[in-house]
Amino acid sequence: MLYRFDLHVHSFFSKDAAGSPESLIAAAMAKGLRGIAITDHDTCGAHEYLKDHPAPAGFLVVPGVEVSTAEGHLLCLGLTLPFLKGAPAAEVVEAVKSGGGLAVPAHPFDRWRAGIRPAVLDTLDLEAIEVFNAAVTSRSSNDKALAYARARGLKMIAASDAHHASAVGASTTAFEMGELTVPALLAAIRRGGQPDGHYLTFREGVKKHFANWFRKANPRPAR
Repeated sequence: MLYRFDLHVHSFFSKDAAGSPESLIAAAMAKGLRGIAITDHDTCGAHEYLKDHPAPAGFLVVPGVEVSTAEGHLLCLGLTLPFLKGAPAAEVVEAVKSGGGLAVPAHPFDRWRAGIRPAVLDTLDLEAIEVFNAAVTSRSSNDKALAYARARGLKMIAASDAHHASAVGASTTAFEMGELTVPALLAAIRRGGQPDGHYLTFREGVKKHFANWFRKANPRPAR
């Protein structure tokens, strides 16, 4: 069966995002997605939170985190990790692989958003890469990521990089899967999916830029 996912979204557990985990899930379900990866910046707080606020049956929330490595941002999918901000990218990739997850460079050619540079990418043991990020500062960075993936034979994902609920599902990737589970999804990413890339609208881009203003209306819960 073909399942569609947004594998790069942020909740208000990221300092620059505004949506609650529940609002991200509701937005994804309203758009027909069967799952999302909540990949907050350097924290797995949303996944701890969801232990007490689980997603509805039939919807998959993929554990993950976007680690700010020493060389740039790295999506870590399929697992939670301890605090690794500032660690070398190669060490984070190894930790992810050892834990059975997938390490996916986020917006790798976007110089303004901490994309990992090609000289470092070339040294990393990668299986997949984000080739379309809906929120890149320059569309040429997505073109470069796609060319890099093709040249290296890496699997590809497209994702929204949503920082508020209304942007969830702007870009997605579909996968053929026999069951809706995290192991099945990771296996499907390794086989290759169907990226569907669309850029954020101007309105959504403005909301992302001013996400901290929206946080005031949707505050992070005390723990």
